Amino acid sequence: MPFPQLTVHRHDRRQRALITLAGEIDLTSAPLVRTALAQCLREGVRTIDVDLTATSFCDCSGLNVFLYAAQEVTAAGGTLRLHHPPPTLGLILCLTGSGFLLLGEEFGPPASVLAGDVR
Repeated sequence: MPFPQLTVHRHDRRQRALITLAGEIDLTSAPLVRTALAQCLREGVRTIDVDLTATSFCDCSGLNVFLYAAQEVTAAGGTLRLHHPPPTLGLILCLTGSGFLLLGEEFGPPASVLAGDVR
């Protein structure tokens, strides 16, 4: 079995969790993210921040995980927010119009997306 190309770190403070992801989020690694976010909910965490600073890639399977988790967290009375998405995810959020759901109402396309610097 191949090693995952993604590492997941979790830091809790009361009913708030910071999930830090490093690597690539794709069809293979998305289940790791889904499990980490679901575990937060099972443990009563209602505010989840996801730091994507060290994430180099995220495709639509990652977006699907984030949208599903955001729906579940919202239904439980909480919030899920993504921070510092990679350019690939920024582009997908722009194209799908779902950025406001995961990044907040102030979402606008990242400068790198506007400049066409998507790898």
